[in-house]
Amino acid sequence: MLRSYVAGSWITPSDWGVPLHDAVTGEEITRISSSGIDMGGALTYGRAVGGPALRELTFHQRAALLKALASNLREHRDELYALSARTGATLGDSKFDIDGGIGVLFSYGSKGRRELPNDTVYVEGDVEPLGKGGTFLGQHILVPRRGVAVQINAFNFPAWGPLEKFAPAFLAGVPTLIKPASQTAYLTARLVELIVDSGLLPEGSLQLVCGSAGDLLDHLTEQDLVGFTGSAATAQRLRAHPSVVQRSVRFNAEADSLNCSILGPDAEPGTPEFDLYVKQLVTEMTVKAGQKCTAIRRALVPAALMDAVADAASARLARVTVGNPANPDVRMGALASLEQREEVRRSLKALLAAGRLVFGDPDHVEVVDADAERGAFVSPVLLRVDDAERAEPHEVEAFGPVSTLIPYTSTDDVIALAARGGGSLAGSIVTSDADFARDVVVGVAPWHGRLLVLDRDDAGESTGHGSPLPMLVHGGPGRAGGGEEMGGIRGVLHHLQRTAVQASPRVLSRVTNRWVEGAERNASDVHPFRKSLAELKIGDSVVAGPRQVTLDDIEHFAEFTGDTFYAHMDEEAARANPFFDGRVAHGYLIVSFAAGLFVDPAPGPVLANYGLENLRFLTPVNPGDSLTVTLTAKQITPRVDADYGEVRWDADVTNQDGSSVAKYDVLTLVAKQT
Repeated sequence: MLRSYVAGSWITPSDWGVPLHDAVTGEEITRISSSGIDMGGALTYGRAVGGPALRELTFHQRAALLKALASNLREHRDELYALSARTGATLGDSKFDIDGGIGVLFSYGSKGRRELPNDTVYVEGDVEPLGKGGTFLGQHILVPRRGVAVQINAFNFPAWGPLEKFAPAFLAGVPTLIKPASQTAYLTARLVELIVDSGLLPEGSLQLVCGSAGDLLDHLTEQDLVGFTGSAATAQRLRAHPSVVQRSVRFNAEADSLNCSILGPDAEPGTPEFDLYVKQLVTEMTVKAGQKCTAIRRALVPAALMDAVADAASARLARVTVGNPANPDVRMGALASLEQREEVRRSLKALLAAGRLVFGDPDHVEVVDADAERGAFVSPVLLRVDDAERAEPHEVEAFGPVSTLIPYTSTDDVIALAARGGGSLAGSIVTSDADFARDVVVGVAPWHGRLLVLDRDDAGESTGHGSPLPMLVHGGPGRAGGGEEMGGIRGVLHHLQRTAVQASPRVLSRVTNRWVEGAERNASDVHPFRKSLAELKIGDSVVAGPRQVTLDDIEHFAEFTGDTFYAHMDEEAARANPFFDGRVAHGYLIVSFAAGLFVDPAPGPVLANYGLENLRFLTPVNPGDSLTVTLTAKQITPRVDADYGEVRWDADVTNQDGSSVAKYDVLTLVAKQT
């Protein structure tokens, strides 16, 4: 019996459940049931125990835990591969699923440290002035929602599916409850066992329910989130659940879609792009036995190239061996279950009403080292539809190793055909013609969540049509569910509540842990560059100057750097420029002089200057002007895995009239202790 992990304990079902079978041999593996689980109690536990524990950690601390968890799971891949084989997956399929999921953890661990603050509050965008005097400001902040991320996953990716939802939720500080699809839940259950046994995660941050969801959604609150992967019909039903509707539960769906791949008119036989198209089409048909929501279902091909593509794809498909994934000669394993095979066959009947077979037999397949009937095996099937206006290929999805060749006659025609899918997760354009690529990308983008343009230049590094990446959004409009998953930090923000805060500079600075203009500056006899991170405070500042800028300074800088732009060297030409009244100082001379004013040169806690950001030159500096710089500690970010951190300084360079001539952020690395 598969166990569930709820409220900090492993729970064995109170009934015998239903059997789960090996996709290759048909033998019973285990049984599954959610009988006896208090669904409402599980959500309450996540909110009461997991949520507070996660919110005590900063984004960087959570990111470090994701990295540690990924490293731990990587040590157990062989065990997971072996279990994955029972789902019908080849070793390559298993790596796609398991290594892909672990890679998502690594990616979010890295992005969390690089792109999020070492804080519990995320500050978004610039400060908005709300009054003329600068005493009333607005700022958007994001904080973790106080609910649970309920994640309902599909059967085809039992490892990657839960991990790609879990990683951004965990990084956001929101606990997760995983509800896997039953067919392959035994792999997800073992994955969760490994995570729990690692002891890395705060208690309550991850729960697992195997079996029916029962009344789980009835217990949702306004603070909970639901992430769903599966069929469009099920997504529609869940989205309409009374609790979801009445409580405005944040709902994200990633559903099936009739993804297309478009061959450009330039990609004739003999070109690299033609070969890339055929290879990608066959790969997408056979990886995971075509059980991918991103697989190519519609191959849109110039009418004149239909025969050539059909012949080349058929020749390549003929080399695909089907059978027991434990056999190293096998290139495509079984579908996840016998029920799934019957569903594919039913869908094929509808598709064959509109077209004809090019390759494969829906009812018969030669298999290696397995019983073709006891295992959920099916042949790769390539169809051809000569009437592109037929509805079936644009409406019916056979969720298996099935794709349909469809002809097009022009750029406008192929854009319209791509849109007939009603919204897709992924599409690809294989062409060397950049103009054709642009026209198609712009034309089909409204119907797609992701587009790959594949050509001879990027083929060597391309991850392929069907590979979602954690730094890019995974989702799509319309039939594809209308949602987005992952997308780098976008996936984290989905789990946070965005709130506009209106306050004085002093209060806003305290709320955001960032100094904002108008807030108090802390001046002292100790230069802030002599303070370690432990001593430095937001608002610590130094005022340095003035220093007069002379004509000799400008000319020396021009000669020394080679920057002899006319505005610095030619009085008459500079006066003709509408922005200047005569020769002006170089912008980088101003920045250099400012650094000379505020830097404390002796060795100390400041280890390095690693850049400037948001540099703007606001007022021209003429010979004879005097510069003063005010440097203020704006943001302090300790690193959790190093003995130093980053400090962002606000630099404001003013002239003798008090007008700002340059504003920018200085970034330094500072030791935690002196």
